[in-house]
Amino acid sequence: MIEYIYGELSELSPTLAVIEAGGVGYAINIALTTFTQLTGKERTSTAAGQPCRLYCTEIIREDTHELYGFPTKGERALFEMMMTVSGIGGNTARLIMSAYSAADIRQIIATGNVKALSSIKGFGPKTAQRLIVDLKDKVLKIDLGVEAATNLFDEPAAADSEVKTEAVSALTMLGFAAAASSKAVDKVLTQNPQATVEAVIRQALKLL
Repeated sequence: MIEYIYGELSELSPTLAVIEAGGVGYAINIALTTFTQLTGKERTSTAAGQPCRLYCTEIIREDTHELYGFPTKGERALFEMMMTVSGIGGNTARLIMSAYSAADIRQIIATGNVKALSSIKGFGPKTAQRLIVDLKDKVLKIDLGVEAATNLFDEPAAADSEVKTEAVSALTMLGFAAAASSKAVDKVLTQNPQATVEAVIRQALKLL
């Protein structure tokens, strides 16, 4: 089992980080909130040469071998706990963690806020209720620690066109159609041209 991977962050997008360690490049699935913490600047994907450590969860099945990475053990624990609920796999758990911070998710589940979970596209009331029932008495036991951004990078914000490209790419990798994703992103940027990649994706998730 891989506990964490530490190395040089060679590639970064809102849904994927590639870390080179010991001459091997590890493709690690990440949530939008992890992308934000890695960059410290939500609107850039520049990452070459920066050191990075992600705590990992491996999902191994007959047809796939996936890695999911998190900046803290607490966030990883929350992700793994959500996957114990029937009907919630790695991509669905990542989608939830892209829509809300780990602290918000813990609070949403603990208070039984079905409406907040149901606002996530493709995550209906029944699944939300099942998640809450299964985890309500467990989730507060997770120690999320101090959720401070890693702030690895300090570069100028990207142009709006790059924000759109990053946002659409992230949404399609999360399983949404490219055309619908592009339309939703355009609508968000029309209403708020200065929105960050994270803000655009979170608003678009509510429109898809």
